[in-house]
Amino acid sequence: MARPPTPGSVVVPDWHESPEGKEYLACILRKNRRRVFGLLERPVLPPPVAIDTASYKIFVSGRSGVGKTALVAKLAGLEVPVVHHETPGIQTTVVFWPAKLQASNRVVMFRFEFWDCGECALKKFDHMLPACQEKADAFLFLFSFTDRASFEDLPGQLARVARDAPGVVRMVIGSKFDQYMHTDVPERDLTAFRQAWELPLLRVKSVPGRRLADGRTLDGRAGLADVAHVLNGLAEQLWHQDQVAAGLLPRSPEDTPS
Repeated sequence: MARPPTPGSVVVPDWHESPEGKEYLACILRKNRRRVFGLLERPVLPPPVAIDTASYKIFVSGRSGVGKTALVAKLAGLEVPVVHHETPGIQTTVVFWPAKLQASNRVVMFRFEFWDCGECALKKFDHMLPACQEKADAFLFLFSFTDRASFEDLPGQLARVARDAPGVVRMVIGSKFDQYMHTDVPERDLTAFRQAWELPLLRVKSVPGRRLADGRTLDGRAGLADVAHVLNGLAEQLWHQDQVAAGLLPRSPEDTPS
């Protein structure tokens, strides 16, 4: 896998907050609510702002209870489950995210297809993990800041899931960061992990999303602001990896055959 790019070097970080960015975000919102897209659906943009779409399959991996389903729900603008329930099989969720590229000043619509599978199903059925791995473009490895064992399990997760897929993007996400005062994973351990693995490591909160004035409906724009760093991070890593694979960017020395 190519060495991860410097954050902000591929995608304009705060572009989604600009007037131009908000115009594009309007296609994934409806009256400030997030639009939900099926596997065959896509946002509709006016002809003058039609853009290319880059599609990617992303497998979300982690121990039971770390917040895989909750993370995908937050990224998609859906209600986060209050009580943990084991995902019974494979669940797929489509998330669209427009981003502006630094090099070309071009806007691309990223289509992320998240695959989430319950740990029990992975252990019970041998075909589940290969199905999630097949043609995956990225692996997201989750741990919880309130579960030390989930952090210590990361090397095992990386070996089990990504060992035979050197060209797939790998990212690590720490969930429940809003409970950092009660963390079981101190900052020194995160620093040591980053130095050892050289992987992007992001943090997400698990607090309920902000609501619109009716007190019931999730605020779509506020929800996007909460997860923009994750969506931009994914877009950046995946676009960079594609550029390297196409020969448009140099490979890291360790990725170059001798």
